[in-house]
Amino acid sequence: MMKSQRALHIIISFLPIILLIGFLTYAIKVFGTDVSSGASQICLLAASAACVGVGMCLYRHKWEEFEKALYQKVGGVSTAIFILLSIGAISGSWMISGVVPTLMYYGIQVIHPQFFLVSTTIICAIVSVMTGSSWTTVATIGVALMGIGHAQGFSDGWIAGAIISGAYFGDKMSPLSDTTVIASSSTGTPLFIHIKYMLFTTVPSLCCALAIFAIAGFSHQVNDFTSIDVYLDALSGKFNITLWLLIVPLITGILIARKQPSLITLFTSAFVAILFALLFQPHLLAEISGDGSLCKGCFMTLYGPTHLDIGTPDLNRLIATKGMSGMMNTIWMLLCAMFFGATMETGGMLEGITTCFARFTGQRVPMVISTVCSGIFFVLATADQYLAIILTGNIFKKEYSHRGYESRLLSRTIEDSATVTSPLVPWAACGMAQSAVLGVPTLVYLPYSFFNLISPVMTIIVAATGYKIFRKESRDISPSPQDVR
Repeated sequence: MMKSQRALHIIISFLPIILLIGFLTYAIKVFGTDVSSGASQICLLAASAACVGVGMCLYRHKWEEFEKALYQKVGGVSTAIFILLSIGAISGSWMISGVVPTLMYYGIQVIHPQFFLVSTTIICAIVSVMTGSSWTTVATIGVALMGIGHAQGFSDGWIAGAIISGAYFGDKMSPLSDTTVIASSSTGTPLFIHIKYMLFTTVPSLCCALAIFAIAGFSHQVNDFTSIDVYLDALSGKFNITLWLLIVPLITGILIARKQPSLITLFTSAFVAILFALLFQPHLLAEISGDGSLCKGCFMTLYGPTHLDIGTPDLNRLIATKGMSGMMNTIWMLLCAMFFGATMETGGMLEGITTCFARFTGQRVPMVISTVCSGIFFVLATADQYLAIILTGNIFKKEYSHRGYESRLLSRTIEDSATVTSPLVPWAACGMAQSAVLGVPTLVYLPYSFFNLISPVMTIIVAATGYKIFRKESRDISPSPQDVR
C-alpha cells in the first residue's frame, strides 16, 4: 500500500469514531442523562452503518463477513447478558428480602458521615479483591452503600464515584479477576509479577483518590440526626430488620471464596434471598403482587419493577427496584455496542487505527503514552474492555520486546488504561452495567471516579520518573519461586 493510501486508510478508519462522538454529543445535549434509554443505541447503530458502508463500498467487504463477525461478537457476550439478568434479579431480591435495607440500617449507624466516602472506597476495594469481580461488588455491597450515602446527604455522583473507585482497584489487583489474567497472559507476563508491578502505580492512584474523598467527607455538611432517624424509622417500619438476613451475603461470600462460576453464584444468591423474603417479608411480597399471592410477588420481585411506599419520596425512590426488566436497556445497548465493534473490526478500521498507534512508539515515555491512548481508544471504539486489553497487547508486545522493555511494563500500562476506564464509557459494557445497577448515569459519576481518572495519568508519571523500569539487558526478570507461588 502506497504511503498516501495508508494515510487515507487511517483517516477513514477514524471516521466512524468521529461520527459516533458527534452523534453522542448531540444525543447527550438533547436527552441528557436519559440518553441510554434509546438515543445512545441509535448512535451506535448509525456509526455501525457508516462502518458497513465504508467497508462494502471502499474495501469490497461482503455483507456475509459482517454477519459472521456479528454472530461471533454476540456469542462472546452471551454469558455477560445472563450475568446482567442475574444481577437484575439480585437487585430486586436483595432489596425486597430486606438484605439491603438491613445493611443500610446498621451501616448508617456505624459509618460516620465524615469517613463515609473513604470507608466506601476501602470496603469496595476489599470486597472486589476477594471476589475478583467489580460487577459483583457493585451489585451487592455497592447498592447498600448507595442507600447509606443518601441517608447521610451525599450526592449520587460522589457515592457512585467512591464505589466505582474501590471496585476497580480490586478488579485490577485480584488474581481472581479475569481482566488481570487476560492482561498478564496476553503480554506473556507471569500473573503475580504483573500484580506486584501494578502496586507502583495502583497504590499511589488509590491514595490520591482517598485523599480527595477524605477532604470531601470532612467538608460535607452532615444531615441532622433527625433526618437520619427518619430514615431508620422508615426502614424498620416497612421491613423486618434482623441480622439473620446477613446470612444471604454470607452464603454469597462463601460461594465466591470457593470460586464458583459467576452465574451459579448470582443465581444462588437471588434464590436464597427470595426464600428469606418469604420468611421475613411476606407482607411486602403480598403488597407487590397486588392480590396477596406470595408466589406471584416472588416472580414480580425477580423480573419486574417494584414500588413500595415507605413514607418519603427519597426513600421510595431508593428502595424501588427494576429486576431483570431493568437490565433490558443495558442489554440492548450492549448488543448495539457489539455490532459497532464487529463492523469496526471487519471493515478494517481497527487495523488502520492499530497502524496509527504503532507509529508513535519510541522512547519509554512516548511508548507508555501511546499505550495508554490505545487502551482508552479501544474501549471507546469496541465498547469491550477485554477486546481493548487484547488488541493493545497485540499492538505493542513486539515493540516493547524489540526495544528491550519488560513485558510487565506493558501489562501494567494496559490495566492502568483499558481496565479502569471501561466503567467511564457510557456505551461500554462496564459503564452500562454499573450505571444500571447503581441507578446513576455514567456521566454523573464519571467526574467523581477519581481512582479511574488518576490511574492513566499515574502510569505516565511513573514511566517519566523511570522508577522500577528496567531494560531486559540490564536486569533478569525471570520469575522467582516467590513470584510464581
